[in-house]
Amino acid sequence: MSRSEYRGRLAPSPTGYLHLGHARTFWIAQERARGGTLVLRNEDLDRDRCKPEFVRTMLEDLRWFGFEWQEGPFAQSERMALYRDAFVKLKAGGFLFPCVCSRRDVQRALQAPHIGDEEPLYAGTCRDHTEVTGKINWRFRVPDGEVIRFVDGHYGEQTFVAGKDFGDFVVWRQDDLPAYQLAVVADDAEMRITEVVRGADLLLSTARQLLLYRALGLKSPAFYHCPLMTDEAGVRLAKRHDALSLRKLRETGATPQSLRANWGSLSGNAVESR
Repeated sequence: MSRSEYRGRLAPSPTGYLHLGHARTFWIAQERARGGTLVLRNEDLDRDRCKPEFVRTMLEDLRWFGFEWQEGPFAQSERMALYRDAFVKLKAGGFLFPCVCSRRDVQRALQAPHIGDEEPLYAGTCRDHTEVTGKINWRFRVPDGEVIRFVDGHYGEQTFVAGKDFGDFVVWRQDDLPAYQLAVVADDAEMRITEVVRGADLLLSTARQLLLYRALGLKSPAFYHCPLMTDEAGVRLAKRHDALSLRKLRETGATPQSLRANWGSLSGNAVESR
């Protein structure tokens, strides 16, 4: 692949202020996209948590930090037809089943799952039900026992077993919204993303998404998962870490250059490192 053919993406979710961990992962994504195209996608499907003020500050913080994208921003909330088409195709192909289980897990399905809050392995309660009444969520039926393998650009070969490391997962919610796993696959395919750069907490999600790519007849991108940034106690940074939000750091006089000074060489250019 030539540099000009490379297509990467930044995909923040406006549920709070961007923090330093986001900035480092996004910076790696930008560095790997040098010479190619970087797409900005606003992942705003969570109607309860995504706020207009967070969209505004997200864009301000990204520009302040020095991010430059060539396409976007695109909002997921304006791309529902794309997700619905993917859902219809999966359903027609027999890959989904209706489910009335686990309201708590379904509530989490809009957001990218992180280490420590992955949904429990699904018990298969509704797998063989021919008739389901009430409020229905749709799950993807994983091929139990199949080994899902991929080579990550940073961590190397990865192996997960369907039905053991992850179970049947939600792709469409009862409130008529696509789950994270389906939305990002549909987006990345339609936007012709050649490499997905994101945090290491989403390695397991990649196994799920590879099954979706296959079921939809889509070519999957390459993946590069970045080490997570932690606080002094070793806890992964989250949006609750207000002291390390880009907005707060800027208020204290920090500059993007000073914040990046300790990162060193985070990653090589994607084309050169393949």
